[in-house]
Order: sequence, then C-alpha cells, then structure tokens
Amino acid sequence: MIVTIHSLVDKNRDVLLQLEKKLDYHFKDLSFLQKALIHSSFAFEQGELLNDDNETMEFLGDAVLDLAVGHGLYQYYPAMKEGDLTRLRAALVNERHLATMAKELGLGDYLLLGKGEEASNGRGKPSILSCAFEAVMGAIFLDGGYAPAAACAQQQFTPWFKKRQKTILQADAKSSLQELLQERFNEAPRYVLEHSEGPDHAKTFFVTVRFRGEILGDGNAPSKKEAEQRAAAMALLKVDTFDFSN
Repeated sequence: MIVTIHSLVDKNRDVLLQLEKKLDYHFKDLSFLQKALIHSSFAFEQGELLNDDNETMEFLGDAVLDLAVGHGLYQYYPAMKEGDLTRLRAALVNERHLATMAKELGLGDYLLLGKGEEASNGRGKPSILSCAFEAVMGAIFLDGGYAPAAACAQQQFTPWFKKRQKTILQADAKSSLQELLQERFNEAPRYVLEHSEGPDHAKTFFVTVRFRGEILGDGNAPSKKEAEQRAAAMALLKVDTFDFSN
C-alpha cells in the first residue's frame, strides 16, 4: 500500500485532533500538521514521502518564531534596549529551549520516525524535538497565515516572558552567548578554569569567559558546567560595553 500524507491523516486523525487542542488552533487542512510531524528518517524509509518531511516547515517556523517571540518580548519589556531583547530572544529560541517546550507539549509522542531513530530514542533528542516544534509553527503559518501562527507561538512563550530576565538568560546562557558572538563576529568565546577551591567532594570551580583578549564574565559553582553558565550569563549582560573593533 502506498503511503501518502492524506492516508496518514486518515490513519492518525484522532491523534492529530488531540494535538490541535493542545495548540489551541484548528487546522483547516490537517495535512499541514501531519507533515510537520514527519521526520526525514520516516520519509526516507517510506520512499513515497521523500519530499514530505518536516524540514521545509522547520525553516518557515524558525522565521515565524524569531518575529513572533521578538514582538512578544518587545511588548512585554517595552523599555528594554535592543541588545537585551536580542539576547533574551536568543535564550528562548534555540535548540535546547525549543526542545523543552516541545516536551511540555508532549510533541515527541506524535512524531513519525524511522526505525533507526525510533531505536535510538529519537523521540527524546533535542535536535529532533526542537525541529518539530518549529515545523508545527510553520504548519500553522501555512494553514492560516502569520497571525494565528504568531498567536500560538506567543501563547506558548508567554510563561517564559513572565520569568525574570536573569532567569531566562541563565537557562542556557552558553548557547545564547555563542550564538550572539558567532552572529556578530563569526567567532566563539573561550571558557577558562581559573582555579578551584575546597575538598574533592565539595569543590567550587571558578571560570572566566574570554573573547578577543577581554574577560566578558566570571562565575563560580559546584560544577564546571554550572560555573560556565554563570560566567556566560554575566557576559550576556555586559557584552555591549566592550569594543571588539580592534
């Protein structure tokens, strides 16, 4: 039997309608939502679906999220400077955070994966989940236009808008700082373990983050990873005070 998007919609209609309710959006054409849930591994195995995976919808969804989340932050923090808004958006629209939001929706349960991805816990992979989240936003855009897609995105992100700025930035500060510096200068920051204190079972690690000869921030914590996150969070708040033109 030949597998098509429409045959999958017929087979999975009840499940798709369940996801519709979670999104609080009614699709005029459920095939858009179904396509957003097809991973490339499943499409490849089916053969007939080679051009029907969710990657192009992911591309559209990424653009929708950038604009919708940026607009939402602008409305929620009207007095915030452009640089801070950019950093907050980067802290919210990245693989790790989008995967978290996908998990909150239970999006992994709705995905169609190939046998290999299924066997390797593809439903829990941040890369697959974040792409699926973007693809779903792209599906809403294709089905109803920008307004409902933006409304859905802002509804999903509003709880995060309400969190304190420092909490948002620190959630994945390293990724946000790297994306910011890569976008502006095409270079990544460097983290240096300066020293540690305390016995082996209760050490405190002291880390700095450096870029082009400047120390952008520092942090200390019981683990190197957490110390790096804290250093990056400080750097995000201070990065615009540095001049990297030379």
